[in-house]
Amino acid sequence: MARAEFTVAVAQVSPRLGDLDTNLTIYEAQARAARGLGADVLVFPELSLTGYFLKDMVSTVALRLDAPEIKRLAALSRGKAGPTGVIAGIVEETDDYQFYNSAVYFENGAIVHVHRKAYLPTYGLFDEGRYFARGDRIRSFDTGFGRSAMLICEDMWHPSTVYLAALDHAVTVFCPSTSPLRGITDGQPQDNNARYWEQLNAVYAQTFSLFIVYANRVGFEDGVGFWGGSEIVDPNGVRLAKAKYYDEDLIAAQINLKTARRQRVVSPLLRDENLDLTINELLRIRGRDLEASTRAALARAVPRAAGRPRRTAAKTARRTAEPTPRARRVARSR
Repeated sequence: MARAEFTVAVAQVSPRLGDLDTNLTIYEAQARAARGLGADVLVFPELSLTGYFLKDMVSTVALRLDAPEIKRLAALSRGKAGPTGVIAGIVEETDDYQFYNSAVYFENGAIVHVHRKAYLPTYGLFDEGRYFARGDRIRSFDTGFGRSAMLICEDMWHPSTVYLAALDHAVTVFCPSTSPLRGITDGQPQDNNARYWEQLNAVYAQTFSLFIVYANRVGFEDGVGFWGGSEIVDPNGVRLAKAKYYDEDLIAAQINLKTARRQRVVSPLLRDENLDLTINELLRIRGRDLEASTRAALARAVPRAAGRPRRTAAKTARRTAEPTPRARRVARSR
């Protein structure tokens, strides 16, 4: 039976690039501190076990899910040295040697769920598509603290991901992030990127009646700064806890799932969602795009010389029926 009330904490840290041992030590220290706050679930930022701008180090710091480092992370969720739920940001290596930007949810010493980042930004200062394989599913999952989903940073910039998580009965969405500082406006306490994220989190929380737990990092890598500002937002769009901008921090807030229930009673948007309508229209749009791409592919595969007359069916049939010169010689020799 899931608990209706629990405390969630966010560890806003500055990991050391490529240094698993140092970052594991940071994880363990944050877990002890979170336990002091009475946290039941502790969320770390995206790739916080490895650092973000890994480039060719991806394969060096990647971990299989049976690696010793994963066992150390699992131990943090046994409730003795920290919370009973922990979300870690890692580079995951699979049996077929694919590397994923993954978030792992541990509970009571075991892996409950792994989310592989589905949308890999490869524009501007981002180059994830060059180094990581792309995740291919969005799934909610059951925990001791209600049904939840994990989405990693850029995933949240695509509304379909939160929509899918909500339709899959998530009540809490955890978002580990590594969001850089971009666009400074005079007189504002945060950069433009931070303001966009804050608006996004509030809109998603209210629209889908969700708790949004956003865990961002701080520090610098390759000259790029990260703005922090992690937050916990309730289904009314109310900010329950807010971390500092640009500095390390540890925040916590109590979550009461009955808040989501009340919001869904008042605003039953998810209940009234017409899933068949959405599926049918997506299939129509996808079919139209496939038809257009198929026509274009056929046109490229069968080019016609300019000005060359088309061969009619009658001409083709007549040429096929007529014997070849070799066939005529063979017939005469008989």
